[in-house]
Amino acid sequence: MKNFLSNSKLLAVIAVLLLIGCAENKKDETPWVDLFDGETLNGWHKLGGNATYAVNDGAIVGTTTHGTPNTFLTTDKMYGDFILELDYKVDSTMNSGIQIRSNSIPTYRDGRVHGYQVEIDPSERAWSGGIYDESRRGWLNPLTDNATAQKAFKQNEWNHYRIEAISDTIKTWVNDVPAAYLIDDKTAKGFICLQVHSIHDDQKAGTDIIWKNVKIITDSVSKYATESPLTPIITKNKLTIDEKKDGWKLLWDGKTTNGWKGAKLDEFPEKGWKIEDGILSVLASGGEESTAGGDIVTKDLYGDFELKVDFKLTPAANSGIKYYVDTEINKGAGSSIGLEYQILDDNLHPDAKLGNHEGSRTVSSLYDLIQADVNKPIKPIGEWNTAYIISKDNHVEHWLNGTKVLEYERKSDAYRKLVAESKYAKWPNFGELEKGQILLQDHGDLVSFKNIKVRSISNTKE
Repeated sequence: MKNFLSNSKLLAVIAVLLLIGCAENKKDETPWVDLFDGETLNGWHKLGGNATYAVNDGAIVGTTTHGTPNTFLTTDKMYGDFILELDYKVDSTMNSGIQIRSNSIPTYRDGRVHGYQVEIDPSERAWSGGIYDESRRGWLNPLTDNATAQKAFKQNEWNHYRIEAISDTIKTWVNDVPAAYLIDDKTAKGFICLQVHSIHDDQKAGTDIIWKNVKIITDSVSKYATESPLTPIITKNKLTIDEKKDGWKLLWDGKTTNGWKGAKLDEFPEKGWKIEDGILSVLASGGEESTAGGDIVTKDLYGDFELKVDFKLTPAANSGIKYYVDTEINKGAGSSIGLEYQILDDNLHPDAKLGNHEGSRTVSSLYDLIQADVNKPIKPIGEWNTAYIISKDNHVEHWLNGTKVLEYERKSDAYRKLVAESKYAKWPNFGELEKGQILLQDHGDLVSFKNIKVRSISNTKE
């Protein structure tokens, strides 16, 4: 009996040892790829400022420098969908961040790095893990209502980040605590950066930010995604924190026709326009301008203003955003009269080759009057572009995707000469209203709009 028990115990011990051995020998099949080899900065390059980066004891060390803007150690490769993990340590006096899906193009603020940033914030505010839009829209997902995540950051210690960017969704964790959950489709692809923030003259230079264990998954990303218990912040047809602070308002709420009507109607058109999934679309009718639902205009009038509109074209489509519109002018056939930010497929629509001045009917041009910069950063047909118009003290600018593409002085001699030589010559004082409506054009083609926002400059403290 004694020998039998001994043998049973021995067999049990052997079984446990075998299980342990199997567990130890089981290989982690998660397809992680190291972005940092622990020895060199191969695969990375520097953008922005002149802060320094070096490798020390298996970690990347970024060091602050006086007299330089934000500096970014940037991956050579671009990434769309991915899961990123890394460890970092930051001085308690320093702000920093991890840029994701970021870009640098010559036409955008002289190549300035812009895009999503996962914040590193050792200050009392404690927004580490929040999502900021660097050099673009400002805060998108702060940690104002996430006290648990605010407490997750460890001062003067190593901290661990997990960042998941999949389709239009970005989720973050700080030391395994859910921090941010953002749904935003502004940018689908870009590089990853490690930021050394600029410092003021009274701050100490030579302060270090340190990163290690930088690794990424780009294969079968959804398979390795993690559920987040947080309620997502959705930016579509919503104002950001900075927009609210600066006096912007939604010109379209993303759901109803409130604030809009037909340009030649008392109410919103019953046909020709569709609202679906937060997108406002003028439908294809196969006809000429304003023969289906017709143009739509704001019920309110605007003098000095800023306007932002996201638009998406279909092949060979034509539309426009008009401003300083008076719908009492031109009650007959065709579109209502006003200055127009042209929306057009420059490659396929014949209007691109027409106009009183060559190129003045191409996308983002002042229709029929002034051609937009030929180097404008237009995105492919089927992708969203952002139009921005500012009019202040008769100085008007058209912007496309963050780049200024033209400017002019309303009511100037040069402007009036352009009008006199154009199709608008028959309309007295064309484009010179003190206030007018904003119009989205029905030109018979399928074109979509969202994130329509306006700021009345005269009502805002400068």
